[in-house]
Amino acid sequence: MFLTPAKTFVWGFVMSVLPIIINGEERLAADGATFESIDPATGEVAAVIAAGGAADVDAAVAASRAALPGWKATPASERGRILNRLSALITANAERLAELESIDTGKPMTQARADIAVSARYCEYYGGAADKLMGNTIPVSDDIFAYTVHEPLGVTGHIVPWNYPLQLACRSVAPALAAGNAPVLKPAEETSMTAIELGKLALEAGVPAGVLNVVPGIGEIAGAALTAHRGIDSVSFTGSPEVGKLVMHAAADRLSPVVLELGGKSPHLVLPGADLDAAAPIILKAIVQNAGQTCSAGSRVIVHESLEADLLDRLQVLFAKVSIGRGLDDPDLGPLVTTAQQERVLGYIEAGKAAGAQVLVGGGVPAGLDGGAFVEPTLFARVDPGASIANDEIFGPVLSVMTCSSVENAVEIANATRFGLVAAIWTQDIDTAMWVAPQLEVGQVFINTYGAGGGVELPFGGRKESGFGREKGWEGLLAFTTTKTVALKITPPSA
Repeated sequence: MFLTPAKTFVWGFVMSVLPIIINGEERLAADGATFESIDPATGEVAAVIAAGGAADVDAAVAASRAALPGWKATPASERGRILNRLSALITANAERLAELESIDTGKPMTQARADIAVSARYCEYYGGAADKLMGNTIPVSDDIFAYTVHEPLGVTGHIVPWNYPLQLACRSVAPALAAGNAPVLKPAEETSMTAIELGKLALEAGVPAGVLNVVPGIGEIAGAALTAHRGIDSVSFTGSPEVGKLVMHAAADRLSPVVLELGGKSPHLVLPGADLDAAAPIILKAIVQNAGQTCSAGSRVIVHESLEADLLDRLQVLFAKVSIGRGLDDPDLGPLVTTAQQERVLGYIEAGKAAGAQVLVGGGVPAGLDGGAFVEPTLFARVDPGASIANDEIFGPVLSVMTCSSVENAVEIANATRFGLVAAIWTQDIDTAMWVAPQLEVGQVFINTYGAGGGVELPFGGRKESGFGREKGWEGLLAFTTTKTVALKITPPSA
């Protein structure tokens, strides 16, 4: 990514760059800066995008602040109807949005289409929830009537990553809108195209001008300006733990709440009694989906030593069958998002080899795909639980398999990383599964399945350096509210 001067066609009829959206208007960056979005399958420029800076963030926050009272006063039922219209518009434009997502991220079309469907579902779910944010009455005494209400936080900042651009934008923005907040959305610079489309569709759906503002830009510039802005009442951030700490420091300076959904090193615990035929395909999908660029990717397998050989036999066959290619051609596995990410993943693969882990499948760059950021799906066996490939979030299609000697040992290995996002337990022994689940230091546990975060309805978030707070489900809606308690003194009528 690099900044270049902005341009417009003569007479200003059409902008040659994808715009910032502030107060319902499409505009260039205040300083005229732009950046390029690169198609990771070819290395070619996919789009030129306005690069918002501090001045643009100021304008966006001011627009959200001005629009907030009217949106907050809009009946919750009407906010819900608008979100449902936005859901319908996303669905109506699904194929075009999926193509943009595939070009921008490299992900296969099947995965891109699924992402767009989930994006629409977020708007539908929170549209239906908007008028159901009910408080409680509290029995204090006969002469006090006490109740609670859920109120919006205000102007909310949303910084979303590049791996699921539209889906994660909707995951965060839809509940904020439903609760009556006025969001400012900053998409990742690598993948801004569908976020800009979301801003346009929101206006078409009836979201008033200024309520939702979209400011693409470089993270160190636009993202930093948004997180530090005194006019932001809360920040929702999905990304790396390192950047999450910076976001939290900025929020601490103004004492505003944050929701941080950070990294993961999620394990599959394959225990005695596991159905390996059922487990193996899901283990493959959990690491190949989105080229492993998923915070909740199942990147570790902790298999009981009695099952290791049988499981590895199955996984080798499945890994070897994975098709690789451009996302628009809809293979099983597309490119990584950038060549820098490709180099990072390849570095981890080399570190795994150096640490003595055995590469059973993959381990390099596939032939015949010049110019793209591709990495073969890589299966490691005999991995030391202390190795970097067993502990660091690689964010690529790399699976580390290690063994355990007992159920207790499996839990010990599973918990021995700095992350705690998702885990899966594979066994038909329900007693074992129900004993293990509460022992795992994670935010979600799947038993004999794996959802990579699960459905829209399931609260999602982590522990330890995977962050805190919850998105998705009802808790994701409450995260964008503050609870107010009202107590009324009741005076009896005079005798």
